[in-house]
Amino acid sequence: MSEDPTTQELRLDQLKREKEEREAAEQGVNPDDTGQHEARAAKAGYLRAKLEERAEAERRAAAEED
Repeated sequence: MSEDPTTQELRLDQLKREKEEREAAEQGVNPDDTGQHEARAAKAGYLRAKLEERAEAERRAAAEED
């Protein structure tokens, strides 16, 4: 059994959000805006990493069931 589709969708959403925020930070003119975008990108990256951990746990649990 593969990971929960919801986990996969959430991971993809966070990856997209992280990419968008990093691009916005690169294009930022105002240092305050750039900092906010960098912080949002870091948060999205953190959440994506946690979702990857969750997906791995789901895969291990599914493997143990088999």
